[in-house]
Amino acid sequence: YLQETAAEILKALCGRQFDITERGSSGIGEAVARELARCGARVVLATRNAVRGEEAAWRIRRVRAGGGNPEVLFMPLDLSSLRSVHAFAAAFLQQEPNLHLLINNAGEQHMSAGGTTEDGFSLPFQVNHLGHFLLTQLLLQRLQSSAPSRVLIVASSAHQAGRLCMAKLGQPPPGPFAAFQDYCNSKLANVLHARQLAARLQGTGVTAYAVHPGFVHTQLFRHTPLWLQPLWTPLSRFCFRSAAEGARTVLFCATQDGLQPFSGCYFADCRPLQPCAQGRDDAAARELWERSERLLGLQPSLCTPVE
Repeated sequence: YLQETAAEILKALCGRQFDITERGSSGIGEAVARELARCGARVVLATRNAVRGEEAAWRIRRVRAGGGNPEVLFMPLDLSSLRSVHAFAAAFLQQEPNLHLLINNAGEQHMSAGGTTEDGFSLPFQVNHLGHFLLTQLLLQRLQSSAPSRVLIVASSAHQAGRLCMAKLGQPPPGPFAAFQDYCNSKLANVLHARQLAARLQGTGVTAYAVHPGFVHTQLFRHTPLWLQPLWTPLSRFCFRSAAEGARTVLFCATQDGLQPFSGCYFADCRPLQPCAQGRDDAAARELWERSERLLGLQPSLCTPVE
């Protein structure tokens, strides 16, 4: 599909504005930011840990040949706090006049105890879906005024195991494997979010894509139970992709020309793939959108899907 070399893909990035969310301060987000910065893009790296975020921004600023790229910034953002999301969006909109690409990359998977946020939602579902949904809505006008622009939502093949109970959206699911199910549910929400966002933004110059980076060895699994770590850590290093390898499809969807007809699609290995049946359910995507708005206290969106 639409083959180009990486150098050709990235030629037009100089001077364009990107915002990348990252739950930690390393991993896929930093790998993507590094490649964008290498080509002269202005990049805002948004993460919850200020010290690590500044360190990551400093590392990335140094990658460009000929003196580095000073246009790599850190801004604090904790998606487990809706107050933090609102504060970040307000600061970003005051500081940055343009936004050409929003990469919703932050991820949370509790493989141990699970948990809830200060806002009363399950931690994985808020970090992986509700926080990104809110951030995207708050930055949507800036994306539209900067069009052509794109929204990337980093999903996962784990969406295939997702089972959304709309009446209990944002609540931890029951059962012995609740933490894993919660993660799968949030990844299904990512796929449906991208699908509905694309439908609502037809004709605006803003496109949206759900992206599966593959199984990547990152800090996403930092909550692996201690008893499992001796087995899990070496296994993940040998069997999972590196962060740089996981960044490839994200970079493809961020920069590849000609992807407009694929807005709303699910991508893996740099090509569009068909998600599972529940990931293609437009009625569920609409209901998820409307219920997410209500949970977050947002006014119903003015944009509606084009039938």
